[in-house]
Amino acid sequence: MDFSSLTSHLRNSANSFLSQYEPLALLLAPLLSLLLAHALRSFFHHLHHNGLKPTLIGFFMNSIKLIPGVKSYIDAEKRKVVDKLQSDSKSKREGWKTQLPSTGLGTSVLVKMREEKRNDAIWQGKCSGTVYIGGSESDGHFSLINEACSMFAHTNPLHLDVFQSVVRFEAEVVAMTAALLGSKEKTSGGQICGNMTSGGTESILLAVKSSRDYMKSKKGITRPEMIIPVSAHSAYDKAAQYFNIKLWRVPVNKNFQADVKAIRRHINKNTILIVGSAPGFPHGIIDPIEELGHLASSFGICFHVDLCLGGFVLPFARELGYHIPPFDFSVKGVSSISVDVHKYGLAPKGTSIVLYRNHEIRKHQFVAVAEWSGGLYVSPTIAGSRPGSLIAGAWAAMMSLGKEGYLENTKAIMEGSKRMQKGIEEIAELFIVGRPDMTIVAFGSDVLDIFEVNDIMSSKGWHLNALQRPNSIHICVTLQHVPVVEDFLRDLKESVKTVKENPGPISGGLAPIYGAAGKMPDRGMVQELLVDFMDGTC
Repeated sequence: MDFSSLTSHLRNSANSFLSQYEPLALLLAPLLSLLLAHALRSFFHHLHHNGLKPTLIGFFMNSIKLIPGVKSYIDAEKRKVVDKLQSDSKSKREGWKTQLPSTGLGTSVLVKMREEKRNDAIWQGKCSGTVYIGGSESDGHFSLINEACSMFAHTNPLHLDVFQSVVRFEAEVVAMTAALLGSKEKTSGGQICGNMTSGGTESILLAVKSSRDYMKSKKGITRPEMIIPVSAHSAYDKAAQYFNIKLWRVPVNKNFQADVKAIRRHINKNTILIVGSAPGFPHGIIDPIEELGHLASSFGICFHVDLCLGGFVLPFARELGYHIPPFDFSVKGVSSISVDVHKYGLAPKGTSIVLYRNHEIRKHQFVAVAEWSGGLYVSPTIAGSRPGSLIAGAWAAMMSLGKEGYLENTKAIMEGSKRMQKGIEEIAELFIVGRPDMTIVAFGSDVLDIFEVNDIMSSKGWHLNALQRPNSIHICVTLQHVPVVEDFLRDLKESVKTVKENPGPISGGLAPIYGAAGKMPDRGMVQELLVDFMDGTC
């Protein structure tokens, strides 16, 4: 049988077979097959990225939303929650300016600003973290920082040939901070370098971006992934979204530390970075940095240590005799570190530092442009122009305090934290989450709704942080809290007693929302609530 006959035979056979089907069915079959293939591909994509349980829940929720009336009902319920969250802020926004005044206020604008400032919440000694400098903002270290910032209010290190003073200040702040974190140790390699940034989030973003590009140049990784414990800061989620990096969040161990074995199981050929915190924001617990460093070294990947909270406490706490496990560049495998000067460094808000083990990694942080008609351009950080006033304020803070000042402050806040922890442990209805290594004390309850306790504390003027998994709240102890530890413990005992005797949400409290959000299986819906809330707030 020749080729022509074979082709004719196959065509006739096919036509004979297909003749039993309706033409419309033959037309729709390939289209339906493509749709099914697309759905399966999407399902397995979500399964790979999110895991089985979230994928099934998401599939179920999307399916029931197709039922007439269900989606509109869910949207209406979401709107109620968002409106409740925004109830206070909406009323406060009435009367806000939406255009320039026809006639300027002149220097009387300062009077207006002082009036507005009086509407701020009382934060002195009442806020978890937030303000780290002790005392009154009209004198002492506050006054010094204010004057330093004012002196350099119009400077910009982008113009390094003009404002050489702030260029020097930045270099010295970076070098002094690096010295605290192991740059003088032989194991550091002697090349520690870095830059100042606007805060911990920018420091983390830059470290992740630099790690991504460094690993691309080193290993050719084009589909990057990073692995973080669930206790790691949400700035890594932001970095993953910004820089198109697959993010794996792995559970912590029973001590609420990064689980090294779990992280090891997620490492593959696309892994660029693993993360540890010293300490983690939720519970103040230091991750096993040495073990993570060994893991990173053995796989030849980057390892970032988040020292945003601990950078200006742990070196001094160790010198004071506290048992502090290794956490800095003295640990082999650590490739970058983020550390906030505006927290326990007592610098003005908007000052942080990102450090790298060597210049080869840091070069991937920079952006250089050679084809711009505006000239040759290179920038070290996300911002182009940067406020030299904040750099000057950070330099002033570090130089004015010196080593002795930081040792004295660390002693005060560490002792204050231990007093607070001991007092909470003595409240029978509460438990401490894990074993805090530093100045964050997280606590929950097996017998009370801890978010109701938080609402009562809020009514007494305290501003604490609500946590989840497990449901708990924490206080980040600063110099502002050292004189008011007993006041805090007294109010906490009273709040626990109130909730125990009269359980249930208080009017205007957020406990029901926090509780519902924690139990909601569809985390995508929780994200939608947060986005809607933010969209109506800023």
